[in-house]
Amino acid sequence: MNRINGKTVWITGASSGIGEALTYALAAKDCNLIISSRKEVELRRVKSTCHNPEKVRIIPLDLGMTETMAQKASEAVAAFGGIDILINNAGISQRSYIIDTKLEVYEKLMAINYLGTLAITKALLPHFIARQAGHFVTVTSLMGRFGAPPRSGYCGSKHALHGFFDVLRMEHEKDGIDVTMICPGFVDTNIARNALTADGSAQGIDDAENKNGLPVDLFAKKMISAIERKKFEAYMGGKEVMGIYLKRFFPKLLHRFVQKNTRNKNV
Repeated sequence: MNRINGKTVWITGASSGIGEALTYALAAKDCNLIISSRKEVELRRVKSTCHNPEKVRIIPLDLGMTETMAQKASEAVAAFGGIDILINNAGISQRSYIIDTKLEVYEKLMAINYLGTLAITKALLPHFIARQAGHFVTVTSLMGRFGAPPRSGYCGSKHALHGFFDVLRMEHEKDGIDVTMICPGFVDTNIARNALTADGSAQGIDDAENKNGLPVDLFAKKMISAIERKKFEAYMGGKEVMGIYLKRFFPKLLHRFVQKNTRNKNV
């Protein structure tokens, strides 16, 4: 197992939820941390909460501004003289049915979840190649492996990430680069509250499934273990993880199960 202690890690989406919990957990492992999100004030709060804030650097970024990623990557590399791990955690979710959802909502989901993540990854890739070492860790979702209403655009963007990073792993294994895909089920974060609805506005309320999901600090510990083991993919959650195996071996059964559990839900 490759211990993460003392590594230099860049985390996107670090101002709340999974990214915030990861920041605290990795700070406790004496990592050098670069934390990023759109919300600089919240990043400062997270940094100040770490037990060793002197080892935390803040680089605000917006995944929707792909043209800035080369500069952001240069800043991140300069912060500690190199980066060992990039954790692509930032993204947005969605709660709206296909028939109601504006095309612009799908475009925003793909721009942030997919193209933004690709842009920051490509910006850092030459650094990893030059070092002949590096680890891309991308937080997708169980929804990146099977779908469920009313998350069509979210599912599509997460499925796309799996296709891209599977190929990146194959093309750059020769350069000492690892790729780990983290696939959460329900985790107790505010992802549902910020999810886009049919017109692009935020849902504004939590989902019961997320509020009853894995505690975010426990999820962070499980995620760090998967990173240290350099797993290709890691599925984390409750009984919803069974959807992975139903999709593979009994896809019609999964279809019926998801239909039963999402029918008549308000969004």
